[in-house]
Amino acid sequence: MPKKKSESVSVDAYLAALQHPHKKGIEALRKAILGIDTRIQEEVKWNAPSFYLDDHFATFRLHPGTTFQLILHRGAKAKDNTKQFRLDDSLGLLKWAAKDRCIISFSSDSDAKEKRAEIIRLVKEWLAQL
Repeated sequence: MPKKKSESVSVDAYLAALQHPHKKGIEALRKAILGIDTRIQEEVKWNAPSFYLDDHFATFRLHPGTTFQLILHRGAKAKDNTKQFRLDDSLGLLKWAAKDRCIISFSSDSDAKEKRAEIIRLVKEWLAQL
C-alpha cells in the first residue's frame, strides 16, 4: 500500500479543522502511536486518523463527540482464517469486537493521556502479531 508523505499533512489539516471536545487526547495518542515505529504512516480513513504499515492496523473513532475510541484491527476487510489475537490486558481496557478487532474507549483528554503508556504497549503487542 504505497502512500505519500503528504498524507500526514492531510491528517494535520484534518486535525487542525477538527472540533472535538477531546482533541488534545486524540493528538497525544496520535503522536504516541507514530512514535512507536518510524515506518508507521497515517491517513484520514473513515473520517478519522488511521495508521498503517503494509495495511491499516489502528483507526480512531471520533463520533459521537462525547468520547472517542481507538480500534485495533487488521485492515478494512475481514480476513479469511483469522487467528485469535491475544493482548495482555491487565487493566481491562479492551472490548473485543472480533478475533482480530478490539476497541479501547476514552472518556476525556486526561483519560487518554493517563493511558498513553499502556496504549503504546498494546499497539506494540498488536503489531507483533500482524
